[in-house]
Amino acid sequence: MRKPLLFSLLCLSLVSHAQRWQQHVDYQINADMDAAKHQYHGTLRLAYTNNSPDTLYKVFWHLYFNAFQPGSMMDVRSRTITDPDSRVADRIFKLKPEEQGWIKVNSLNHHGKALKFMTDETILEVPLTEPILPGTTTSFEMDWDAQVPLQVRRNGRDSREGVEYSMAQWYPKLCEYDEQGWHANPYVAREFYGVWGDFDVKISIDKNYMVAAGGYLQNAQEVGYGYDSPGSTLNLPTGDKLLWHFKTPNVHDFVWTADRDYTQTSIVADDGSIMRFFWQKGKGYDEAWGKLPGIMNRARTIMNQHFGKYPYREYCYIQGGDGGMEYPLATLITGNRGLNSLVGVAIHEQLHSWYQMVLGSNESLAGWMDEGFTSFAEDLVMNELAREGLLPGKTAETNPYEGALSGYQALAASGIEEPLTTHADHFNTNYAYSLASYVKGAVYLLQMEYIVGKQAFEKGLLRYFNDWKFKHPNANDVTRSFEKESGLELDWYKEDWVNTINTIDYAVKSVESEGRKNTKVVIERIGRMAMPLDIVVTYTNGDQEIFYAPLEGMRGEKPAENKTERTVLPDHRWVDPTYEFEIPEKMKKVATVEIDPTHRMADVNLENNVWKKAD
Repeated sequence: MRKPLLFSLLCLSLVSHAQRWQQHVDYQINADMDAAKHQYHGTLRLAYTNNSPDTLYKVFWHLYFNAFQPGSMMDVRSRTITDPDSRVADRIFKLKPEEQGWIKVNSLNHHGKALKFMTDETILEVPLTEPILPGTTTSFEMDWDAQVPLQVRRNGRDSREGVEYSMAQWYPKLCEYDEQGWHANPYVAREFYGVWGDFDVKISIDKNYMVAAGGYLQNAQEVGYGYDSPGSTLNLPTGDKLLWHFKTPNVHDFVWTADRDYTQTSIVADDGSIMRFFWQKGKGYDEAWGKLPGIMNRARTIMNQHFGKYPYREYCYIQGGDGGMEYPLATLITGNRGLNSLVGVAIHEQLHSWYQMVLGSNESLAGWMDEGFTSFAEDLVMNELAREGLLPGKTAETNPYEGALSGYQALAASGIEEPLTTHADHFNTNYAYSLASYVKGAVYLLQMEYIVGKQAFEKGLLRYFNDWKFKHPNANDVTRSFEKESGLELDWYKEDWVNTINTIDYAVKSVESEGRKNTKVVIERIGRMAMPLDIVVTYTNGDQEIFYAPLEGMRGEKPAENKTERTVLPDHRWVDPTYEFEIPEKMKKVATVEIDPTHRMADVNLENNVWKKAD
C-alpha cells in the first residue's frame, strides 16, 4: 500500500514544481520629505514570501536614484550610445552635487539582526546570515536617506514643465527572483521588472503640496476636503506637514507626485472605477485636461471590451515626468499638449495597465510584449475614438496599423535591426530598441490576427489576459494562448518573428494564361520568413476570389474571414522558394492578382505583391 502513496506524493510534488510560482512582497514604507533640501528620510518593513523551490542565500535591491550621478552606468551609456535620448544625453554628467540623486542605506535588518551589504551603484547586494527557505515568509527592516535628483529621465524634481516632484523609482525596491534566478539589472534608463505584492505607504510633506499617487488614499479628510468626491477639487491649507497614507494591493511598484499648483478632478467611470486627473491649473492647457475625463471614460469601456476588465478601483492621470510613463494605478504624462496628443499619451500609458501592470511580463527581456502590445491596443482604441468623432480633426482608418507596418519596414531596411530577444539594456541603438519594442511588437499582434483569423485572435487576446494576469507571462505563453483558441500550431511564427530578424517578402512572379485552360500563378518567396498567404484575384468583370495557401507548419487553416468566395489551396512549405497554383477560368478572365491586400502581413516590399493584366 505504501508504494502507490509514495508514487502519488512524488507526482504531486512534480506537478507543484512544474506550475508557475510567484514571489510575494508586502511593503510598509514611511517617507518624511524635506522639500527645502529635496531630500527625504525613509524606513520600510518588508515581508517577503519565497514561493520558489529554491533556498535563497542572497537578496538584491534596486537603488534607482543612484543612476543620477556623473559616471554612473546610465550616464556613461547615455553619453556613448550613437543616438542618445535627447532628454538625457550628457545632462547627468553635468549635474551639480545638490542636483544629483542618491539613496544611502543606513541599516538593513533581517529578522531583527543587522546585515552587511554592499552598494554597487543602483544595486544593493546583501548576503544573508540566515537563508530564506522555500515556502517561508521572512522580514526585512531598512532605514535610508535619499536626495531627489533634478529631473532628467522619468523621475526627479522640478521638471521642465515645473512639476515639483515626480517620485518614480524612489524607494529601495527588492529585485525579482523567478525561474531564471535573480534579476539584479543596473538601471540605464530602459525597462523594469518587479515582484507582485501589497504596498502601505505613508508620505509626510508640507501642507501646501497636493500629493497624487498610484494607490487608494486612506485619510482623505485629514489631508483636505474633496479628494474622495468625484467632480470636486482639493484646496489645501498652508502650514506644517501632512501625512498622506496610501494602500495599493497586488502591484509591483508604487509612484507618487507632489506639487503646489495641482488641481484635481475625478469621475466615476462606466465600469465603476474612479478616474482621477491631476494637473497644474492655469498654465494654458486647462481646456484639454478638462475634456480628458469624458474621453478616457469612453476609452476605458473600449479597453475593457477588447483586452479584459481593468481590475483595480482607481486610476490616476497625473501631470509629471518627462513624456509619458506607466505605473500601477497611475501614469505620469507631460501636460502641455493639444487634446489629441493628450488623449493619445493617456491611452497608451493606461493600456500599460494591461500589458505590464497586470500581466507583468519581464519588459527588460521582452519589451515588445509590453510596449508593442500596448501600441497595438492604442491604435485600436484611438481609431475607435476617431470613428465616434471624439478626436477633433482625426478620421478613422481602414487599417490603423499602416504606421506600425511602415515603421517596421524602415527598421528592417536600416541594417541595424536586432532580434526581439535582445535585452532592452543591450540594444546598440535607441532607434533599434524603440522600433523593435514598440513597432515590431505591435506588428506581432497584427500578423497574429492575419494568421489565425479575427475571431480566434480576439478570443486569444482575451484568453492571454485572463489566463496570465499577475503571472509574468513569457513569449511562449502568449503564443500558446492563440494556439489554444485557433487550434493552429504557431511556434514557427514565434521562432522567426521573435528570435530572428528574418524578413517577409513574397512576390507575384508570374501569371500565365495564354494557351492554357487555367491561369497559372507562381508566387516567389524572396524573404527568409515564410507565412500563410491570402491571395486575392480580381476578375475583369469585377468579381473577386480569395485563394488561401496555409503554411505547412500551421497544421491547419484559419476560417474564412469575410463573404468573398474562398478557395483553400494545398499547404506550402517554408523550404520552397516558389509556390504554384491554378485558377480555373470559369468564363472569367483574371485582371489582378494581389498578395495580402488587407496589409496585415509585414511584407518588406509591397511593390512586387501585385500583378496586373496589361491593357
